[in-house]
Amino acid sequence: MIATVKVWDPFVRIFHWGLVASFAIAWLTADEWDNLHEAVGYIAIGLIGFRLFWGIVGPHYARFSSFLPRPGVVAGYLGDILRGQEKRYIGHNPAGAVMIIALILAMIGTAATGWMYTTEQFWGESWVEEAHEFLANSFLVPVIFHVAGVILASMRHNENLVRSMITGRKRLPSSDDIR
Repeated sequence: MIATVKVWDPFVRIFHWGLVASFAIAWLTADEWDNLHEAVGYIAIGLIGFRLFWGIVGPHYARFSSFLPRPGVVAGYLGDILRGQEKRYIGHNPAGAVMIIALILAMIGTAATGWMYTTEQFWGESWVEEAHEFLANSFLVPVIFHVAGVILASMRHNENLVRSMITGRKRLPSSDDIR
């Protein structure tokens, strides 16, 4: 049996899978089931609000201060990926940290324009509807990159990152890993 360490607390995992489900349901129900679409949009923005709070007060690996990298660190890490020399991170790696911010911002924009369209002031405004649809469809780009990054990191570090986001546990760090 492989020795593991607890990394992802239950709230981070609930946020992650809740956001996955919310986005998938909202995207699939667009223009079809308005009530469900709106409900999961509100759930998604609630999850984002909670994650922002938890990123300040949560445990070490949940805190933004533990994983938000400087641009130079991100660039160096991306170069290391291209060379096949990226280090294993116990928490979020620099590329994953940037992806978290991109996904949170994309969800905020998508939810904000969706909410705007339900208000009297913006109801029927084509630019709001078009912005909402553009943001929702554009959201797929970072999602694809996120999934590709998870697959690549899982293969390169011989670690099932999907399972770690379910169980909250990762393989114990070695001396070369970044904590």
